[in-house]
Amino acid sequence: MIVCSCSRITDRDIRHAIEWMRSADPDTLITPGKIYRALGKSAECGGCIRLFIENMRQSDKLRIPDGRSEPRGKKNEGATDEGRRGGHRLP
Repeated sequence: MIVCSCSRITDRDIRHAIEWMRSADPDTLITPGKIYRALGKSAECGGCIRLFIENMRQSDKLRIPDGRSEPRGKKNEGATDEGRRGGHRLP
C-alpha cells in the first residue's frame, strides 16, 4: 500500500527501514524523519504523516529501547531550576 504518494513510500518500505535501523543499532530511537532519510527521501506536503505513523506503530520492531524512558543527560530529580545553569537572570 502506498503511504506517501509524494515520495512514493509504501508500507513495505517503512517496515524494511525500521528493521534495517533496528538491526544496525538496537538502541536507536526511530522517527519518521529518520525513516525518510534512511530511504533517501524527504517529506513533501506532510499529508501522509498520520498514515505514516500508523504504519510505523504496526511494526513489532518499533519500541522504545530499554533504559531510554528518561531523557538523556543529567537527571535533576527535585531540582527547582529546571536544569538551567546559575546566573540566568539579570540582577
